[in-house]
Amino acid sequence: MIGIIDFGMGNLKSVSNAFRLLGFDAFIAAGPEELDKADKIVLPGVGAFEGAIAELRRRGWAERVSTAAASGTPLLGICLGMQLLFETGYENGEHEGLGILPGHVDRIPDAALPGDRKLKIPQVGWNLLEMRGHSAILPDSDCAYVYFVHSYYAVTEPEYVTAVTRYGSELTAAVERGNVFGVQFHPEKSGDCGLDILRRFAEANIKRRQDRGTPPHSLDADILHV
Repeated sequence: MIGIIDFGMGNLKSVSNAFRLLGFDAFIAAGPEELDKADKIVLPGVGAFEGAIAELRRRGWAERVSTAAASGTPLLGICLGMQLLFETGYENGEHEGLGILPGHVDRIPDAALPGDRKLKIPQVGWNLLEMRGHSAILPDSDCAYVYFVHSYYAVTEPEYVTAVTRYGSELTAAVERGNVFGVQFHPEKSGDCGLDILRRFAEANIKRRQDRGTPPHSLDADILHV
């Protein structure tokens, strides 16, 4: 059963409908206690980092999500939901994130384009997904284009980056560490490629074992690929 977190700032119905279209049981969790019946968790999000992390804490989600991740429950952050997994966000100031993944979230760098044009921020639309190594939920080869809507992106250690996209510069598009996953794009809006990613997350086989190093919140789960 896949629990989709409702903290007032997520594209819930589209994500839920995508899982149901694929044949998986998914429900929208209105409160932290409802996650007790979920064996996998999705944290979608749209909007600004500051307001989102404040709502997660106000509604009691922050502790529940961190505890679930530390216990080995598979967790997928989507768009802003992925950004919230990191230690710090720099949107409208400096704000402490969930700290489940190491790294920070910064603004997409400005870039000059031919013809005295400047890069438009936010990035809105389809862009190529380039894989970086093997992932439990991403295809083994480039699955062409996925749909982005964002002004900020995650900066983390290269070993946790499973895909990038290029928009002025190379930006983190997907991350993975043990049982914790994040995608900057919207898989629920990314056609067959996005649906395949959601299916892979729903079907991923997770087994607890010692992780490389000591991740935040003592995460020690890793993926056994099937």
